[in-house]
Amino acid sequence: MTDTPAPLAVRAAPPSHVPLPGADLGLTWRAASLDDAAAIAALKVRSQEADGLPYRSSDAEVSEELTSEWRDLRLDTLAGFDADGTLRAWAQADTAPGDERVVRAFVEGTVDPQWRGRGVGTALVAWSQARARQLLAASGKELPARIATFTDDAAPGVAQVYRAAGFTPIRYYTHMRRPLDVPLPEVPQIAGLRVVPWSAELDDQVRLAHNEVFADHWGSEPRTPEQWRAARAMFAPTWSFVALDGADHVVGYAVSGRYEQDWPAAGYPSGYTELLGVRREWRGRRVAVALLATVMQAYAADGMHYAELEVDTDNPSGAHGMYAALGYEVAHSSTMLTIEL
Repeated sequence: MTDTPAPLAVRAAPPSHVPLPGADLGLTWRAASLDDAAAIAALKVRSQEADGLPYRSSDAEVSEELTSEWRDLRLDTLAGFDADGTLRAWAQADTAPGDERVVRAFVEGTVDPQWRGRGVGTALVAWSQARARQLLAASGKELPARIATFTDDAAPGVAQVYRAAGFTPIRYYTHMRRPLDVPLPEVPQIAGLRVVPWSAELDDQVRLAHNEVFADHWGSEPRTPEQWRAARAMFAPTWSFVALDGADHVVGYAVSGRYEQDWPAAGYPSGYTELLGVRREWRGRRVAVALLATVMQAYAADGMHYAELEVDTDNPSGAHGMYAALGYEVAHSSTMLTIEL
């Protein structure tokens, strides 16, 4: 006989109130608003520069996060300002409304490099974990639950703060890149399939295909139309493509992003393949290769130096090996740390 798990409201152990960090940290605390987007992006960039990371946050990305339809900024965000009114610390907790297998709350925080080593990061993690527990308990979903964060392996100090708060590594990701100044792979011709540019008319079909394709991938959950629309700040439609069968059904897709703010830090312009998927019945027929080869051609035609993407090292489809065979190499890596409930 298997034990029945305790209700999520019990497992999550949510506090009745999430207090602000103490005044002894030297900052004034309040919830963030959309007006803070530029200051939050600037804070993230200062931290990324200090850690030597090859990417930068943008105002547009932060604004998109803050305007998600399911967010309550009054409760889900925290901003700490110094005596001069400069943002020195930031944290948030967010949910994913489409979750059906594991209900998740994602947390993140940033401390200004000049304010590290004072306990601010520890306070941010404590606050965000408490709020995440409230969000999970309020979800109404009696499912396994997870509080999660992503940390760049080039900034191990961040992971240390989360680990001290009870988070443990659970999944590892590699960021891969492929030079475009060497011969590109040919686009294989596949009977009964054609690759076409992304269009607004196909967009929801792509969303539904993505939900189906990733149903067997660890950590992936269905995306609602609202979630799908809320991930478009860096979307590059002219670099995105869809594979259709003879009945014009979506059987595969490659969705790209254009992260121009990253290029000076990385040292080169690039196209980033955000999402790549092929329906199960079409796997093993080089559909993914056709999509990636098409994407590479589009990047190269616009003067990009690299094609980039990220992959779960335990991806069940063997994607890591396919990318390597196409010339992608590991550039850097990141880790997901979680508290499983």
